[in-house]
Amino acid sequence: MSNASRSDDKSPQRPPQSQEPPGDEAMMHPRPKFQRREYRGSGKLEGRVALITGGDSGIGRATALLFAREGADVAIVYLSEDRDAAETAEMVTKEGRRCFRMRGDLGQQRFCHQVVERTIAQYGRLDILINNAAEQHPKESIADIDEAQLERTFRTNIYSMFFLTRAALPHLREHKGATIVNTTSVTAYRGSGHLLDYSATKGAIVAFTRSLSQSLAKAGIRVNAVAPGPIWTPLIPSTFPPETVESFGSDVPLGRAGEPEEVATCFVFLASEDSSYMTGQVLHPNGGEIVNA
Repeated sequence: MSNASRSDDKSPQRPPQSQEPPGDEAMMHPRPKFQRREYRGSGKLEGRVALITGGDSGIGRATALLFAREGADVAIVYLSEDRDAAETAEMVTKEGRRCFRMRGDLGQQRFCHQVVERTIAQYGRLDILINNAAEQHPKESIADIDEAQLERTFRTNIYSMFFLTRAALPHLREHKGATIVNTTSVTAYRGSGHLLDYSATKGAIVAFTRSLSQSLAKAGIRVNAVAPGPIWTPLIPSTFPPETVESFGSDVPLGRAGEPEEVATCFVFLASEDSSYMTGQVLHPNGGEIVNA
């Protein structure tokens, strides 16, 4: 989902800035682009219900809006960013669809089970699971990563996918064309020296996606993933120093960080019948970086 610059090309992209994690989209300057105003829905997800983790901001918010534009009702899960979540829900409602919000820690199995059950209670069905929530804590050395951080990162980034998928499966099996889409990262393919634990979880997500797709193929449930490169989301100013934020994304071939709306279209494609012959695959909206995967 995110990565710092890897080369000497550190052209200024935006004002240097920082904020406390997990980050607040309303405080970012400039604000991320998430509405894709020129995008016209065509009913690709009409009548479906999607559960989106990390749906309050960034890629999750942009995905929720495009899903609504395609006819889906959505449930979003977030950690603590009430203002962002309320804004996302309001925008989904303006698209003519319903949005149900849930606040809590996805690293806890009990909460993940509650998330699914509350979604079913609210909407009566579940067709699409978007495992998108993640956290990162840059460190210069593996010696700086303590046990608490390691466990926390794995719980949020990969444990939650196991917990939610297990809870969601009985409901996904009830509907033809059910899909699961996981968010991994470019760092799963080329690594990141200062995001060791984060990159490790993202590599695990790739393996999880491929293995789960084989496990669920006979049930007709497709499982795919998206591996973004540098995307301008609240994760960036809340985890990187201001000087890194200023030039974030300038080293990719397209010369800039991507916007959440440029990633959300991948989720629409993988969640809809447009990708009906794809499972176990990963899409790479990363600004042109070749990952050979």
